[in-house]
Amino acid sequence: MKIGLFFGSFNPIHLGHMIIANYMANHTYLDKVWIVVSPQNPLKDKSVLINTYDRLEMCKLAFNDDPRIQISDIELQLPQPSYTIDTLVYLSEKYPEHEFSIIMGADNLNTLKKWKNFEVILRDYKILVYPRAKEVVHEFLDHPNVSVTETPIMEISSTFIRNAIKNKKDIRYYLPDSVTEFINAKSLYR
Repeated sequence: MKIGLFFGSFNPIHLGHMIIANYMANHTYLDKVWIVVSPQNPLKDKSVLINTYDRLEMCKLAFNDDPRIQISDIELQLPQPSYTIDTLVYLSEKYPEHEFSIIMGADNLNTLKKWKNFEVILRDYKILVYPRAKEVVHEFLDHPNVSVTETPIMEISSTFIRNAIKNKKDIRYYLPDSVTEFINAKSLYR
């Protein structure tokens, strides 16, 4: 089975993430997409992250009825901080019957050289890139394992949503209702 790994903090998950996952599951060679909730991205500020289990639960609420999209807590079982290569190697050894690819934004492709063992990632794994509003010109665009998709461009960010919640703005069209209800019930991002 061909599995696309969509790594992220999902702090919170929003419609942009959901559209990307849906596109990858339905319009590429992938059989399934695994949403991999990262406890800590080594390149991001950890202080803005809410509890990992709350982020996992929001992802489960967002995708509860889609059989092609699965939520993974695999990085909670691995040493911190989370390095993509470590997760890839672990999953490849645990599930040798699957072929894993990475789903990433064009902005992440620009920082790939900062990733631990990025050369191994490029050599051993396919990367499906979703575009961002700003055009990305990067040396890896011509790499045989890198494919830029035609995923619809959604410029919604979790930072924008967190700030909107903090400032008591209406966020109902940015998140699934179930996620909004969860955030409100737990008074998250206030």
